[in-house]
Amino acid sequence: MAEDAPLPDADAAPARAGRRLPDRVQAAFHAACDQNELAAAEQLLAVLEFLLTRPSATPDPTRRRALEALVAAHERLWYLRRQEADGRPSRG
Repeated sequence: MAEDAPLPDADAAPARAGRRLPDRVQAAFHAACDQNELAAAEQLLAVLEFLLTRPSATPDPTRRRALEALVAAHERLWYLRRQEADGRPSRG
């Protein structure tokens, strides 16, 4: 039975678990774009924007770079939507 299976060790979590939530959402956004899942990419972009623009209790030294990445993500989605509207296949 499953009760004999060992419990996962919290210390053995994958290295990716240390990534910040916005970084993981951004990676999911780009994966959605790569797979031409533009509706999902749009939703992920909205979540990313929420995470990056909400007030923070502590100053974030990487905020400017994160906001630049957010603008680039908006541009990528715009470009993919434009290609879709023009009937051209998107390359991600």
